[in-house]
Amino acid sequence: MKSHMSKILTLMLAVFLVIPAFASAAPTTKGSAADLRSALGNLLGEHAILAINTMQKGYDAKGDFTDAANALNMNTADLSKAIASVYGDEAGKSFNTIWSSHIGYFVDYVKATSAKDNAAKQKAVDNLEKYRFAQAKFFATANPNLSEKDLADGLKMHINELLKAFDSYVAKDYSTVYKTEREAYAHMLMTGDALAGGIVKQFPAKFTGDIMNNPASDLRQTLGQLLGEHASAAVFAMQKGIDGAPDFDQAAAVLTMNTNDLSNAIASVYGQDAGKSFNTIWSSHIGYFVDYVKATAAKDNTAKQKAVDNLEKYRFAQAKFFATANPNLSEKDLAEGLKMHINELLKAFDSYVAKDYKTVYSLEREAYAHMFMTGDALSEGIVKQFPAKFEPTTTTPTVPTTPQMSTVMMQLGSKTITVNGNKMMMDVAPMIKNGSTFIPVRYLAEGIGAEVKYDNATKTTWIMAGDDKLAFWIGKDTMQLNGMNKKVGATVFIKNGRTEVPLRFITELLGWNVAWGQDKTTITLTKMMAPASAASTTMSDMSGMSMDHMSH
Repeated sequence: MKSHMSKILTLMLAVFLVIPAFASAAPTTKGSAADLRSALGNLLGEHAILAINTMQKGYDAKGDFTDAANALNMNTADLSKAIASVYGDEAGKSFNTIWSSHIGYFVDYVKATSAKDNAAKQKAVDNLEKYRFAQAKFFATANPNLSEKDLADGLKMHINELLKAFDSYVAKDYSTVYKTEREAYAHMLMTGDALAGGIVKQFPAKFTGDIMNNPASDLRQTLGQLLGEHASAAVFAMQKGIDGAPDFDQAAAVLTMNTNDLSNAIASVYGQDAGKSFNTIWSSHIGYFVDYVKATAAKDNTAKQKAVDNLEKYRFAQAKFFATANPNLSEKDLAEGLKMHINELLKAFDSYVAKDYKTVYSLEREAYAHMFMTGDALSEGIVKQFPAKFEPTTTTPTVPTTPQMSTVMMQLGSKTITVNGNKMMMDVAPMIKNGSTFIPVRYLAEGIGAEVKYDNATKTTWIMAGDDKLAFWIGKDTMQLNGMNKKVGATVFIKNGRTEVPLRFITELLGWNVAWGQDKTTITLTKMMAPASAASTTMSDMSGMSMDHMSH
């Protein structure tokens, strides 16, 4: 049987034939640097998804656990080959040994959780802590452009995300599971960006092109990320559906969120009406897959065939949508590519039902890789259609870019707050009162990229974050979110002239993850945000604020 990477290369050649070759001077998504970025993002993102899925399978003692774990190992082998292609075979072997170790520690954590062995769980966590420093040292030693500290911090986030997703699964907090999974996936593509950027800088003659300042590469990465996520989310949601799993609704909700993100990406290029049309067409095929699962569960062959017929109609409608929007895209080739996508997902599902798990995971990996290639074709066609929009630029691109992880760190008793690595001082430290953690609202808002206003007449504190508007009142444990009353669970109060608000309530209300360090004093807030977000505010941006502005 051909290797997975051989199949990927074959598919890549097929996809690139969809788009005519470009003159070298024209903006393009292609090039050795952009290809490296895409390949690393593809594999690292896949690692996160497979790891979370495998940990669930292990905890549930599912029959496909071994094959899920094997898929994770094959991903490791592919990553090791990618490293070897840059740094040599010995480096590839060293990477494989170190990277494989952390997968083993995650398995240890799952086993310890199942056995309710807290000592073994802690040992797994301790080993993961040692791993991240070893992995960071490996990359920093190989490449002087990569910061060992930053790499170790990034790996800490990766470890925390996977453990949080698993612990939430055990606790049956399924909304948190899949929210965290999406963040872990996106974070690993960002890790790929950082590694690729360092490698390109290290070997400029080998990897040509500026991937750090290239809107065309950004578009390719964004579409690949979202389309790849769709494929994996569809495969695993269909499994949850046929199993009658309690987290099916939350697993399926990932597909809806992913569809909305894809629709927004389309709308950013072709307008809001096109985005809505895409959403309608794309959503329909997800519904037909659900129909297929339900028909299979009911052993209704007529309904199964109807779902297949509807998927057949869908692929032509979707191909027509793209070909109508973009004359550089072949309707016939698009329809054929969508046929491959549909067949991969149906065969992966049928194989799961038949308990042919080796085939399931081989197809899942192919479906995931194929959708990255679909993103390659679409993005190259868009760049050819709008070349002026995709010239390398130092300004913010007018097209969607890969989401970035914003991180805010603070510590109980410390007046230092760190926003995306930039430190600033508060005049009141975070504190615990009546079991809740409080922080001055002004610093919290500035840290998470929100705006604060205070109405002295009504003693009302307003927080504006995107389309959300929150109102708090001193001495009350109720607030308003966009005009709707909500219970805070703790009373807002003033200390040293600062309005103190409960940290977890507000941040989670606005979509931020809150994680406590093992020392039980360090607090880390994370959220995926657009690079231009106010949450990327630097220390120099903030240091110019007067103390009067920072009041309340």
